[in-house]
Amino acid sequence: MPRKRTTTTQAADAIGARAKSPLPKGLKNADLVDYYTRLVQVRSIDERIWALNRQGKVPIAASAQGHEAAQLGSLLAAEKDGDCFLFPYYRDLALKVAAGLTPVQTMMSFMGKAGDPYSNGRQFPLQGADLPNKIIQISNVVAAGLTQSVGYALGCRMAGEKTVVLVYFGDGATSQGETHEAMNFASIHKLPVIFICENNRYAISTPKTSQMAIEEFSDRASSYGFPGITVDGMDLVSCYEATREAITHARSQGPVLLEMLVERFMSHTTDDDDRRYRPEGEVERARERDPVVTLARTLIDEKILTQKQVDAIAAAALKATDEATDIADASSPPDESGLHDMVYSP
Repeated sequence: MPRKRTTTTQAADAIGARAKSPLPKGLKNADLVDYYTRLVQVRSIDERIWALNRQGKVPIAASAQGHEAAQLGSLLAAEKDGDCFLFPYYRDLALKVAAGLTPVQTMMSFMGKAGDPYSNGRQFPLQGADLPNKIIQISNVVAAGLTQSVGYALGCRMAGEKTVVLVYFGDGATSQGETHEAMNFASIHKLPVIFICENNRYAISTPKTSQMAIEEFSDRASSYGFPGITVDGMDLVSCYEATREAITHARSQGPVLLEMLVERFMSHTTDDDDRRYRPEGEVERARERDPVVTLARTLIDEKILTQKQVDAIAAAALKATDEATDIADASSPPDESGLHDMVYSP
């Protein structure tokens, strides 16, 4: 599906302008190889988690397949900046793993085992805080992270820090009151927040056309008085460049809304069956733009990697996933004696 970029202000034009050079400012071939490697590892883990659910070993999962380029492209910009904090949502597996969560830690969380770094197997997978990797996802309540992230950004400003906060959410969250509250407050106080909407056009089974009358959610940014831009969320480099410019703007002038148009390759969660509401052939057509495939093709065409090297990256990712699966499967669940630990203040 072709994607078009839309801006709503002159500032958005500056943020969305695509560099004419093969790689935008600050990006090197080595970065693409690094992030392609992370992308392949994430996809391998994601596919395994889905399979483990069908085996009864993972209770529930929300796949990131099709969203990875948006998550990794924005993360690449955040890492290069070095002073960003992330508020993901429940579909951001790729973001969390690429930010530093190991395959073993990921499997521990999804299998509910002791050693889950987020909650020690107490909550929904990867829900909680991963402060070493500058991540907080306290809740799976839709849109709850937006108000939390704005509060964090305000706290950073009060502490005299230069942190830019990136908060992620799906298109379904745009219908929640928290979205308006967060964007309005951030705009009034010119807080350094980047609102990243991963728009896959479905709020569970509700299509975008039943959620909003506008074509692009980024159009709403103008009503809050800050830039809004829509980018191709299947293109890692486009997402990197848009986020890089947005970070600069947010730190100096205030909020930015980035709408990243993505595809959801899998059902909403492992408990959903999207065949009941998605048109026949839609997913197959979407997979023609799979970032794992298209980025590999680009790296080969540009002679940055060979097919042999691409195959080696895939083999290494599968090996790491296999090892992580075995370790987590053999691990113990949290001890029942600690059920109330870290729940109530002593």
